[in-house]
Amino acid sequence: MTRLEQQMNFIIEIDKLKEIVRQTYISSAERKETDAEHAWHFAIMAVLLAEYANEPVDVMKVVKMALIHDLVEIDAGDTYLYDEEGAKTKADRENKAADRLFHMLPEDQGEEFDSIWREFEERKTPEARFAAALDRLQPVMLNDATNGKAWEEHGITEEQVRSHNEHVKKGSLAIWEYLEKIFDKNIEKGKIQRSSL
Repeated sequence: MTRLEQQMNFIIEIDKLKEIVRQTYISSAERKETDAEHAWHFAIMAVLLAEYANEPVDVMKVVKMALIHDLVEIDAGDTYLYDEEGAKTKADRENKAADRLFHMLPEDQGEEFDSIWREFEERKTPEARFAAALDRLQPVMLNDATNGKAWEEHGITEEQVRSHNEHVKKGSLAIWEYLEKIFDKNIEKGKIQRSSL
């Protein structure tokens, strides 16, 4: 198989990301978004909001993380942030998916995609920390825009939203402060269940 054929096959394979439905509703609240829609939204946010990163970041690398980070869900499926049971097998499922998907590419590109995906997962670089902050900001904003629809459906608590999103402050204190306002407003409205923190 030629390099171009490998790339084209990968491009067709990742079209499946459009079929992976997340738990977050789009802003109209008419339906849930797909992983592909989430990745696009996240990538645009990386370009628009880079000035709020705690440290200088390579914006193109953050955009790549946005576009690559959920490709593994083609095989592994989307694990809802608050699904404690699904979280137990998430890493194994996603590692297997990364091995299969990124090996479809020419070796140099496959290694780059795998490296970017793992860097995002580990959150050890400024880019990964900022990307992780944006990845969490996007569904919180949509939950707020839909009057807490998904939070209410799943009975999400204050403790859950704060603890599962706390790492945002490592990527962007400004975004964390913004999220806290959203959490406080939705707790007050009863969209997020109040807990004894």
